[in-house]
Amino acid sequence: MTGIRDLKYRQWFRGADGDGDGVITLQDVRLMGERYIAARAAAPESETARRLTEGLDAFWATVIEPMDRDGDGKVDLREMTEGFRRALADPALYPQQVGPVADCYFDLVDLDGDDRIDRAEFREIFGLAGNVSSEDCAAVFDALDVDGSGGLNRAEFHRALAEFFYGEDPEAPAAHLFGRIAG
Repeated sequence: MTGIRDLKYRQWFRGADGDGDGVITLQDVRLMGERYIAARAAAPESETARRLTEGLDAFWATVIEPMDRDGDGKVDLREMTEGFRRALADPALYPQQVGPVADCYFDLVDLDGDDRIDRAEFREIFGLAGNVSSEDCAAVFDALDVDGSGGLNRAEFHRALAEFFYGEDPEAPAAHLFGRIAG
């Protein structure tokens, strides 16, 4: 594996460390979901918010928490990077590992319910909630919208996330999904 995945994981870690204390806890994972819910002005008791919270709790329990090698309830950057290397080694496991949470995010981002994420929705969720610059959002969106339809359908969104978590190409547009990485 090249260092590109480590760089992408570090970028994801920065966004997931909601309180900026250098570790990820269950509270950080839940805060990540709350940021997305708030950015969309979705009701916390909505079905999508409930599914997202349940999906993130499962993501914590099955992917993140097992990375906590010292058992302190916190996952630091080293633990997370090593854990992602182990847990996300097989792209065939994407449907179980990332897919359910990705579907929840897709539904949350697609507020108008047209089963696609348009440029404004993409910029709002990754820009406002994910702290990605408008320029980076626009460039990534344009590159991911391979059919030029002006929106990402669910399959395109899943391909982008699979490329982010499992891909090795630093030039792939999805490598910068959670912000521009420095290679």
